[in-house]
Amino acid sequence: MTPDPYLSATEFLKSIDDDWARHIAAIGPCRHEPHAAHDPYESLVRSIAYQQLHARAGDAIVGRLLALFPSTTFPRPEQILATGFDSMRGCGFSASKIATIQGIAQAALDGVVPDYATALAMEDEALIERLVTLRGVGRWTVEMLLIYSLERPDILPADDFGVREGYRRLKGLEVQPTRKQMIEIGLAWSPFRTVASWYLWRVPSR
Repeated sequence: MTPDPYLSATEFLKSIDDDWARHIAAIGPCRHEPHAAHDPYESLVRSIAYQQLHARAGDAIVGRLLALFPSTTFPRPEQILATGFDSMRGCGFSASKIATIQGIAQAALDGVVPDYATALAMEDEALIERLVTLRGVGRWTVEMLLIYSLERPDILPADDFGVREGYRRLKGLEVQPTRKQMIEIGLAWSPFRTVASWYLWRVPSR
């Protein structure tokens, strides 16, 4: 049997209180699946493609983008910049998303978006501060990069609706905690806030 890589995290979270223990017992082992092969540039472009869309719609848009570049697994920044607006629109991107993706591509060429090795060596907040300077890239987008591409174990996306709503349901609260409250509450889950987020995304409605 493959050992559970998140066993320490789940045992820690189960020990917090009965609500966490019951929820984790109901969900079972953490099945978080990072995508470590995605470098920061690719991760950011993919995140923008999926923003405010259902997964199936995002899959379709990314699929059409990849179809424009059959000779590569993912278009490089220079290829994105050389692609016409109409071609990008034909993939299903809005004008705003096209501008954001082009900005990410240019920032990758300029070295603002670091390569994978450089990003791995950077502190969480340092990378967030660097990348939120880009048009259309917010803290949540960079946090998804940290969770799924860089496999950081202690990320709590406090702006995420699913995280806040999951905690509201877990605790039977009338209203969601604010971002500030979520950050303060989540301190008790460190150093396993990524796994805590994974479980909060899976709290069922009552």
